[in-house]
Amino acid sequence: MSEESNDQPVALVTGGGTGIGAACCRRLAAEGFRVGIHYRSSEEKAKKLAAELDGSFTIKADLMDSETLDGLIKELKTAAGRVDVLVNNAGFNVNAPMLAMNLEQYDKVASVARGTWYLTKLVLRRFMMRKGSGRIINISSVVGHTGNAGQIPYTMVKAGLDAFTKSLSAELVGRDILVNSIAPGFVATEMTDELPEEIQEQILAKIPLGRVAEADEIADVVAFLATRGSYIHGSVLHVNGGMYGG
Repeated sequence: MSEESNDQPVALVTGGGTGIGAACCRRLAAEGFRVGIHYRSSEEKAKKLAAELDGSFTIKADLMDSETLDGLIKELKTAAGRVDVLVNNAGFNVNAPMLAMNLEQYDKVASVARGTWYLTKLVLRRFMMRKGSGRIINISSVVGHTGNAGQIPYTMVKAGLDAFTKSLSAELVGRDILVNSIAPGFVATEMTDELPEEIQEQILAKIPLGRVAEADEIADVVAFLATRGSYIHGSVLHVNGGMYGG
C-alpha cells in the first residue's frame, strides 16, 4: 500500500493494547483514524482490540531494541504507507527504592526513553517530514513533576518526555508538525488497580476532584490534540484532577 493509495489518516499508538493506550486507540478510531496498535507482550489484547476497530492493525516491536523498531517502520510502510499521528504512550516501571534497585532494572526503565526517541526520529524522517505535517503526542505523568518515592527512574523518564516535547517542538519550527505532552494524574488501569487500598486512599487524598481519572478522559485530550489543537505546540497539558504539584 502506498501513501497515495489511501487518504485515511493513520495513528500509531505505542503500548496500545492496554490501559490508556487502548483507550487512545478506540478514541482515535472514532475520530476516523486507521489505528496501528503497537504492543510488545500484550499480543492477545492488542489483536482483540484490532478486531473491534475497523481497519486497524497490530504491530509488534520492543522499544528497548532498535532493530525491531527499524522493522516496525518497514511494516508500517507496507500496512499503512503513512503516519499522521504518533502517540508515544508505552512505558515500563520497576517499583523499588533507589538503594534496592540495580543497574539492570534502571536500564530497563530508561531504555524505553531511548526507544521513544528513536521511534519518533524514524516516524519523522520516513513519514511526517515527507508529508509536511503530523502530530506527536507524548504521554508523560504527573510524577515527572511531583516525584514519587520508589519510582525514581520512572519519574526521570517521564520528566524527560516533557523536556523532549519542548526541545523537539523548537527543532520543528516552521513546520506543521506539532509536538505536545499530556501528563496524566492517577488513572484507573489494570496496573493501578493492583495497588494496595491504603496507597490508593493516600493518592485520592491528594486529588481535589476526589476521584481517579478514567482512561477515556486522557484519550479525549489525545484526540483533541490529534484533530483540533492547531495552535498548541511544545506544551505539557496536565490532566490530573488538580492533583498537588500539577
